[in-house]
Amino acid sequence: MSSSLLPGLERVLITGEQIDERIRQLGAQITSDYQGKTLKLVGVLKGSVFFLTALARYIELPLKVDFLAISSFSNRSGAPGVVRIAKDLDESIEGEDVLLIEDIVDTGFTLRYLLQTLAGRAPNSLSVCTFLDRNSRRIVQVPVHYRCFDIPDRFVVGFGLDYNQLYRNLGYVAVMKPDKSAANH
Repeated sequence: MSSSLLPGLERVLITGEQIDERIRQLGAQITSDYQGKTLKLVGVLKGSVFFLTALARYIELPLKVDFLAISSFSNRSGAPGVVRIAKDLDESIEGEDVLLIEDIVDTGFTLRYLLQTLAGRAPNSLSVCTFLDRNSRRIVQVPVHYRCFDIPDRFVVGFGLDYNQLYRNLGYVAVMKPDKSAANH
């Protein structure tokens, strides 16, 4: 299979078929958990777009969708730094049942910031759904209510995740070759 991979990719970690099956299962679970409610999906740009779109198709509930974007700045040593909202939600979440959609949860710093910020806006409920969970790198413990896949500590791309804005469009998740991703860890 590696002969058909794009340059810079080492191997496929999660196939498109595995992704579709797991998202279908997750959609059914969310539908069951939020039965009788209108759910607001809040996607974190840009990485969550592919996952949010696929997931929404399998949630059989009235849905609203909104997006926000974040920027994070690290200090020179590469330690986690300041997180800020670069694009805020278009509508209020007050009184809404909100499901925050992430592409990947890693150290937990960004997610902690988002949860604190959104909780201050008085939603009825606030839960987290992530496509990928890299718990081995977690520094801050954060609640992840729904996850598609746990992944090892490798730099991955595809299905919304990028390397220098490339590879988001892949229908699978692939591991980057170490020489490409070393600067990103």
